[in-house]
Amino acid sequence: MSRTEAPPLPEPLRVPVADSHTHLDMQDGTVEEGLARAAAVNVTTVIQVGCDVKGSRWAAETAAAHASVYAAVALHPNEAPRIVHGDPDNWSRQGAREGGGTAALHEALAEIDALAALDHVRGVGETGLDYFRTGPEGMAAQEESFRAHIEIAKRHGKALVIHDREAHADVLRVLAEAGAPERTVFHCYSGDADMARICADAGYFMSFAGNMTFKNAQPLRDALAVAPVELVLVETDAPFLTPAPYRGRPNAPYLIPVTLRAMAAVRGVDEDTLASAIADNTARAFDY
Repeated sequence: MSRTEAPPLPEPLRVPVADSHTHLDMQDGTVEEGLARAAAVNVTTVIQVGCDVKGSRWAAETAAAHASVYAAVALHPNEAPRIVHGDPDNWSRQGAREGGGTAALHEALAEIDALAALDHVRGVGETGLDYFRTGPEGMAAQEESFRAHIEIAKRHGKALVIHDREAHADVLRVLAEAGAPERTVFHCYSGDADMARICADAGYFMSFAGNMTFKNAQPLRDALAVAPVELVLVETDAPFLTPAPYRGRPNAPYLIPVTLRAMAAVRGVDEDTLASAIADNTARAFDY
């Protein structure tokens, strides 16, 4: 089997659900094709997430053009240091860049703020902290950007969508210090059961992706087992994190049923019950 070959369509869900976090702009085929495949398995809504100014503009335009798409807009935690310090390695698909300092960061944040005011934009994210890819020299820019996104989300009454990679304690600290928005989503939840209890106490949504199916992901399954059902979401983060048994092949919203069924097994409930809860939760989280 080719690693580049798209996995087959799974058995459709009986209850329609949403993919709470996807990147249609990074997937093969047209948006229309991706949405049609998703709808064929009863994934009837997707949240298209921006990671930089250009991608956030695209997310907003795509949501405006498609009734089944809502947008989230932001500067990814790894984008903020690149704006400030430059991106000589062209890591972010934007071409090599010179650093623009904090003035350039503020200019980019102003654009995100303007996009966040649009009706079909229902989230501000993915924002947060990422200590895996950005070293100590980028942390200040990341935290400044994260705090600005928290304020943007609160100002416009939108959900805050968090990217937290190897930065759990600092993400929770900033949320506590700044005051989290009413609706806060940990995208691709990466903490353990103890952190899930902290998130539950704070009322934060936890969105689980295909990596919860991986052999080495027992801490994620433990977290899912203790997370209150009313705070659980499902996502693809496509084209990344394709669930087993298709790990390493391209992900897309139509594979949500694979992850949702694995989640139902972890929680010991039938898939219809979990799908109904997740459908309600996602609509509540993103206010649609």
